[in-house]
Amino acid sequence: MEMRKIGLIGGMSFEGSAVYYRQINDAVRRQLGDLHSAEVLLYSVDFQKIVDMQKAGQWDEAGRYLADVGRKLEGAGVDCILICAVTMHLVAEPVEAAVKVPFIHIVDETASTLKAAGCRRPLLLATRYTMENGFYPARMKRHGIDVLVPDADGRTLTHNIIFDELCAGKIVEASREALIALIEKAKAEGADSVIFGCTEICLILEADKLPLPGFDSTAIHTQAAVKFALGEAQ
Repeated sequence: MEMRKIGLIGGMSFEGSAVYYRQINDAVRRQLGDLHSAEVLLYSVDFQKIVDMQKAGQWDEAGRYLADVGRKLEGAGVDCILICAVTMHLVAEPVEAAVKVPFIHIVDETASTLKAAGCRRPLLLATRYTMENGFYPARMKRHGIDVLVPDADGRTLTHNIIFDELCAGKIVEASREALIALIEKAKAEGADSVIFGCTEICLILEADKLPLPGFDSTAIHTQAAVKFALGEAQ
């Protein structure tokens, strides 16, 4: 069979993008056997440039930058495009508008998986930008899902764990325990599930070993990419 080529906008962080690459290829090998692997083009950006834009609130500039990356991937022959970072879906619209190939949106894919599992009130663990900007809950709301986020202290804690530890390849046990405590609190307040709303969260938490059902949006996103690549989705 002729596999479709997957285009990845990555490097935000490279720790997270490495998860994308491994999960996609693991899935293709499981499904096709032998030594099959996915046809992937990864454009890995300099994350510090993106972080500087985030801190300065230069989201329009970030959108133009990633849109240009998307066009380059399309020009190189990919059949779909994914952004390998939940936060940068804040600028998904200009990226999607810049290309003609399908754009696989992580929030839509995660919402579909949550609905299939009967979950409607998930706790979102993510960067401060994702938890506070409003784009993520608004998109989830289209699917009938009400997203909960930690309180201000919990948001700061989660954001700092992501940027200061996980993006730097550090796994700290005390941080794992702190995130689990946030999930316990959300469960007591009515949450029915938890979304790993940042690519790197899966480096410190296991979705099936939590007080609530866990949904790893990175795994969901990569599964959607593989389905598309193997012709199981349009």
